[in-house]
Amino acid sequence: VQLQASGGGLVQAGGSLSLSCAPSGRTFSSNVMGWFRQAPGKERELIAAIAWARGSTNYADSVKGRFTFSRDNAKNTGYLQMNSLKPEDTAVYYCAAGPVLTADPAAYHYWGQGTQVTVSS
Repeated sequence: VQLQASGGGLVQAGGSLSLSCAPSGRTFSSNVMGWFRQAPGKERELIAAIAWARGSTNYADSVKGRFTFSRDNAKNTGYLQMNSLKPEDTAVYYCAAGPVLTADPAAYHYWGQGTQVTVSS
């Protein structure tokens, strides 16, 4: 299953961006969708995840209160709304799908192509 991620771009600090993620041509059937990010020289980190059926969410402390992860079952799409962006949020953002909610990237079976988010100071 290929995930299609979209959104991202360049924004000034304090601004907002929205990312979306959906499987290509089929219904999302995994238990969990997650958003990871990877900055240059750093490991890929889980920043937000949603248990698809319940809609319950988890966030990394670094984004809690600023990012909101939601899903639209009818559109088969997950959305990450990012507000109050900071320069340290600059990274390539990846959506991923897997069977369990974990911060370990290896546990996620399907990945989107990555989208760049750049926050200028």
